[in-house]
Amino acid sequence: MSESILSVQDLKVNYGGIEAVKGISFDVPAGEIVTLIGANGAGKSSTLRTIAGLVKPKTGKISFNGADITGADPSSIVQKGVILVPEGRRIFPDLTVQENLRIGAYLRKDDLTDDLNWVYDLFPRLKERSWQAGGTLSGGEQQMLAVGRALMSRPKIIMMDEPSLGLAPLIVKGIFDIIREINKQGVTVLLIEQNANMALKTADWAYVMETGRITMSGTGKELLENDDVKAAYLGSGK
Repeated sequence: MSESILSVQDLKVNYGGIEAVKGISFDVPAGEIVTLIGANGAGKSSTLRTIAGLVKPKTGKISFNGADITGADPSSIVQKGVILVPEGRRIFPDLTVQENLRIGAYLRKDDLTDDLNWVYDLFPRLKERSWQAGGTLSGGEQQMLAVGRALMSRPKIIMMDEPSLGLAPLIVKGIFDIIREINKQGVTVLLIEQNANMALKTADWAYVMETGRITMSGTGKELLENDDVKAAYLGSGK
């Protein structure tokens, strides 16, 4: 593993009296794709939301590029280059594709032309529909738009919460192809995904979360071949 761009140490997150995340620690190496897999309620989304500053942790430390960002304001975390693509896309349905993309760069004051062209190169479908309202796009196209909007802020790390949720298998393959391409272009990826098979095939490194704890880690290939993982998440086992 290369040097970590993101480090989470002994993170605990509570919602009322419920402990959603129970003291987890993990690292995301710079330039790699890392995935957290696990069932609903395992604490995956809570982890990403806490890193993004949307939820305040009970205890623990989150470091990005060596700086402590624990509990920092979400906009300051975005400015540092940490971007969350939330579950459910959360695009602005009444705004055009291009307006949605420009909102992704709301903290920037420079010219956006090169970045718009980059996003349109990654997602030609969005270029074709640049003046169409976001709400009229298909589910797959809305997911492309949510990812494109995140890229407009020039992230150093992009965190994706269930990018394949509710999408047809062929569209899912396209989304994961894009995740690999984004990573090839220098963006670190932290991915949470219920489609464990696709996530593990894509990831350099992976962690398994169960009821708020990390129970297993290894390369994506190692976990794909692990009998316990196969039985619990891949629908097969020896």
